[in-house]
Amino acid sequence: MRRIYLLPALVGLLSSVAAGPLVAQGVVPKQKAAQAPKAAAATGASPAAAAPAAAASEAPSADDKTTKAIDGFRSAKFGMSEADVRVAMTKDFNAKPDAIKIQENASELTRSLLLQAPELLPNGGTAELSYVFGYKSKSLIQVGAVWSKGTDTAMTPEKLFSNANILRAHFMGEGFKPDSIAVNMPVAGGIVMFRGSDAKDRSVILLLQGTFENKENNQRVLTPTSLLLFYVADAKSPDIFKLPPGQF
Repeated sequence: MRRIYLLPALVGLLSSVAAGPLVAQGVVPKQKAAQAPKAAAATGASPAAAAPAAAASEAPSADDKTTKAIDGFRSAKFGMSEADVRVAMTKDFNAKPDAIKIQENASELTRSLLLQAPELLPNGGTAELSYVFGYKSKSLIQVGAVWSKGTDTAMTPEKLFSNANILRAHFMGEGFKPDSIAVNMPVAGGIVMFRGSDAKDRSVILLLQGTFENKENNQRVLTPTSLLLFYVADAKSPDIFKLPPGQF
């Protein structure tokens, strides 16, 4: 079972393309290499330098659509209690009580509900959903989904890229704040396929994780191992345990 974290790196992804990977959920053996999106195949320039152009070229204008409101995932809404989220999971996925697993995070003192979700994305394979409850509030603060060999033994790099492209195209048309949108941004350990926030700075982050290799003509090729999707209520100040200043 993978550990679910609300990592500080999540904050970095919202403020800098040079941040580390969002989370490492399991280690998957290297698969057949697949071509990375164009923004990741930089020639003669660093990935971080190539990324802003990609983001600017694809971001919609402010007039395209009313700003998207991110209030959770499907029937599970931010601020819900664990009991209410269990009801939402049953409604959305016909989840049986014994199919919902509990995971405690000893360092962040948060609690998560985990559920295997076959075909969460049509023809996308089985994903694992995680519903994270805050340290102080005990209410829903994050929903995540991960696709990998760990969640579906039939998963392939090509399928991960396909899932990532389908989700990115969907989010690009959803009306997030234009100045919050970033796409195809290489970071350490993968590519931020999409990042966007609503008017209350609640965020969606789509991260394709894997390893980069340098090929001919300085082309960087990503071998994907997992795809992670996060809906986050407050990425800048998450409700997790932190030592008070001055104690150590």
